[in-house]
Amino acid sequence: MSDAAVVCRELGCGEAVDALGKSHFGSGSGPIWMDDVDCSGSESRLKNCRSPVWGKHDCNETHNSGVICSGARLVLGSRCSGRVEVLHGESWVTVCDADFNQQDAEVVCRELGCGSPVKVLGAAAFGRGEGQVWSEVLQCRGNKSQIHFCPKSSSLKHNCSHDNDVGLVCAGSVRLMNGGSRCAGRVEVLHRGQWGTVCGNNWYMRDAAVVCRELGCGEAVHAVSESHFGSGSGPIWMDDVDCSGSEFTLKKCQRRGWGKHNCNHSTDAGVICSGVLLVNGSRCSGRVEVLHGESWFTVCDADFNQQDAEVVCRELGCGSPVEVLGAAAFGRVEGQVWSEELQCRGNKSQIHFCPKSSSLKHNCSHDNDVGLVCADSVRLVDGGHRCAGRVEVFYNRTWRSVCGKNWDIRDAAVVCRELGCGEAVFKNVQFGPRSAWMDDVNCSGSESSVKHCRSAGWVEQICNRLAGVICSGVRLVGRSRCSGRVEVLHGESWVTVCDADFDQQGAEVVCRELGCGSPVEVLGAAAFGRGEGQVWSEELQCRGNKSQIHFCPKSSSLKHNCSHDNDVGLACSGDKRRLVGGPNACSGRVEKLHRNSWLPVCDADFNQQDAEVVCSWELGCGSPVEVLGAAAFGRAEGQMWSEELQCRGNESHMYLCQTSPSLKPNCSHNKDVGLRCSGHTQARLMNGSDSCSGRVELQYLSSSLASHEGGVRLSGGMECEGEVEVFFRQEWRRVLLDSWSESEASVVCRQLGCGSVLNTSSSSSSSPEHSYMCVTGFNCSGSEAHLRNCSSSQAVNCSSTVQLYITCSGTSNTVHSSIRLVGSGGDCAGRLEVFHSGSWGTVSDELWDIEDAQVVCRQLQCGVALSAPGPARFGSGTGPIWLNEVECEGNEASLWNCRYQLCGEDECGHKDDVGVVCSEYKEIRLTEGCEGNLEVFYNGTWGNVCVNGMTDETAKLICRELNCGRTGSESWSKARVESAPNWLDNVKCRKHDSTLWHCPSSSWGENRCDNRNEVACITSSENGNTLDLTNWLCDSSPHERPCSS
Repeated sequence: MSDAAVVCRELGCGEAVDALGKSHFGSGSGPIWMDDVDCSGSESRLKNCRSPVWGKHDCNETHNSGVICSGARLVLGSRCSGRVEVLHGESWVTVCDADFNQQDAEVVCRELGCGSPVKVLGAAAFGRGEGQVWSEVLQCRGNKSQIHFCPKSSSLKHNCSHDNDVGLVCAGSVRLMNGGSRCAGRVEVLHRGQWGTVCGNNWYMRDAAVVCRELGCGEAVHAVSESHFGSGSGPIWMDDVDCSGSEFTLKKCQRRGWGKHNCNHSTDAGVICSGVLLVNGSRCSGRVEVLHGESWFTVCDADFNQQDAEVVCRELGCGSPVEVLGAAAFGRVEGQVWSEELQCRGNKSQIHFCPKSSSLKHNCSHDNDVGLVCADSVRLVDGGHRCAGRVEVFYNRTWRSVCGKNWDIRDAAVVCRELGCGEAVFKNVQFGPRSAWMDDVNCSGSESSVKHCRSAGWVEQICNRLAGVICSGVRLVGRSRCSGRVEVLHGESWVTVCDADFDQQGAEVVCRELGCGSPVEVLGAAAFGRGEGQVWSEELQCRGNKSQIHFCPKSSSLKHNCSHDNDVGLACSGDKRRLVGGPNACSGRVEKLHRNSWLPVCDADFNQQDAEVVCSWELGCGSPVEVLGAAAFGRAEGQMWSEELQCRGNESHMYLCQTSPSLKPNCSHNKDVGLRCSGHTQARLMNGSDSCSGRVELQYLSSSLASHEGGVRLSGGMECEGEVEVFFRQEWRRVLLDSWSESEASVVCRQLGCGSVLNTSSSSSSSPEHSYMCVTGFNCSGSEAHLRNCSSSQAVNCSSTVQLYITCSGTSNTVHSSIRLVGSGGDCAGRLEVFHSGSWGTVSDELWDIEDAQVVCRQLQCGVALSAPGPARFGSGTGPIWLNEVECEGNEASLWNCRYQLCGEDECGHKDDVGVVCSEYKEIRLTEGCEGNLEVFYNGTWGNVCVNGMTDETAKLICRELNCGRTGSESWSKARVESAPNWLDNVKCRKHDSTLWHCPSSSWGENRCDNRNEVACITSSENGNTLDLTNWLCDSSPHERPCSS
């Protein structure tokens, strides 16, 4: 459903109602671009979700995905209450209260997964909408699954206005009980028609935040357990709930299976949400809005005093009130003004508990909306202004620092957002010692307060390293992070800047502060739209060399009558990474902008997770297809970038990734890293009943890996076997058989991820359209990673229909292709995954034992089972969990011959994924990193490799396989452990072998070597240069290093 949710949001089609497979809406045609899609649910576009390489899949058109999005939504309340709006064409329209009844309400609540209707409310109870009022009357019978399927007729109310917009309150699937209001109490969830409780084990603020947001109850104030609101009754539906904080409903959070728990009602979880919000400022400042029934109301400034302010600030965890502001200081809003006066005494914990009386101001309007500035529960000190400095948090009535252990830019981003201070520009660690409250803070980045982040707990301690933050006091609003209307933080509010008061030097500072390169263009006359609120009354006088706009001198504005028609805009050169030297903007050498210079990145400092961020988020180029080392896109000149990126893959910008000193401080331009991204896509739904349901199809807007020069494909229907075609000069061309050798074939198999070459032969061409387009002249050594790295080729005319045919070792084997082991780097150990219903999924550990593992190893032809490691030994999987309670006798030929249960929805969790280690699992290592004795892991034991018959070609391959450079040499040594077996002898690798396991050798354990002086010792040359290492010898003395010059 999280994948479907992204599609619906991208198309503007409301909530996802159902995610469908097996070509529910009919089979599509053309390429299948995506497989194994894995969205977190927060992505803005489907192309930003994780998936394998574009165009690589193991399914056919009978498994096309489909989505049904809701054609109805509830606005301005909670997920299950609000003003009814229906999707009509491309627009959302409101519904007239005269045209909507109880049976229509049944369908809307059912469609949104919100239980049964509680109340239908007319007269714009949830505020007046905008745009059109629907001109049809719904005639639902109550049993439909979607509003779209209900009959319609012309509305009886031709003059219906937004004063008659209908509202609806559904029962929802979560509620808070016994807390005195609907926004506080014991958490209960509706499952299979019955309400049950949630276990308080590992119940945190992130979980509480999801409940409050689902109920439309503002911020989470407290997450409580131990039956704080009394013990519930009936089933305990959820345990070990683990929300990221971004879910739209508690049911979408990770947890144990429904009804599976190890607690009783004495630990029932509870939540206290705030019944008050501060809007249009920061978390702790803004326009006061109070929850009344199902709607949020503003408060009249005549009905709100200092004691009311005390309660609001306390309820939101924002310290003490600083200032109460009248006259709509934080902007006017639409909707109702509260008709009651608060009479708080200042000592209440929540606004809900304050007495109320009828308002003294019966004609109060939104011009009198009250605003409030609280002291916050976090602040930055000693930084020169309120948006920079050492982090301090308010707890137990005391301000203390935050320890700097593991403090990173994600943590800093939460602090900046909480303070309403824009983006985090820099995270720093200052030196103490000082007293602190929090240590080892670990924010996901989506929290509303740093207090909601994971930490080592609230304990007073002394820290020598203290967390600090610099936030930007400027933002660009409009087109992208690096272009838009200039807005500056002034006090508690964002104000626009007059185009007459902003010049090129001011632009230099803004672009620098936001990490957006240099200014491209300063645009006046509200080029990015008119702002709201104040226009800044000062003129910036930057010299261009400042790091932040805050440090620029200011003077009174030259334009006293400047209006929003003169709001200045700015376009900066963009993000901090680019790809150069490739055939298009989505492939090339990775370079980072640093102090106006573009610096290449070392391949040792860049991995798949870094590539995810560059391709998907920073460049909008889809998913990473291939990370290429060894200056695949040419050598740059000048300085190298001196830091290693440590991205997780889900950061929205590269500057949110952690960094550390480079793994290769002396990295040369021979190691410049390159990257190929998949390109852009657009999504659409086809063959459904309307524009918001149907089969998911993607239009591919720029080339994938195959469509780049040197791209290769094997035609004929199998992934690793077929007729060879090469993409050359924008055309797919056949290869002349007489220009091809085993070396070139080896490169093709490696490039396709298909192991080593098994056979090359000829066949009649199955592609007659290419009969006169051929390519010749490829000359490879056999060790290249990509055909493009071989010597140049040329196009020739040809008339032969004889086609080159290759078989690689990675060719699919249908005997065992329905199961696999992943996560270990080898084929014979890892997390068990099975292929079922068109997708790969994991197996739960319930009843899993060594007999089950034995069948897996036999099916994969991986010897015998050595162990059946328990939950998530090889990491948790993603996607479906297919099998549970597997029971094998141990002698079955296939796992599918064993007894098993299919995991029902929500019954299994990925923390229970099983693994298997088989005897044929193999691994290699050098005992001292990139030099030392060569040892291999086989049959559960590390053993030696004998030096007999070994050549430099074998040493080179081992160095490459261990990422220790391109060259190496071998010599002899004494075994490190005398009792270790001699696993291999007479190993003779060839140029086209891509791993040690493809090299010819004696059988396992068969050898004629002496452990005292015939064990192979390898020395690698890390930088791949031509240093002569042939005179390196190994000393048999146990008191010296194994290898010495």
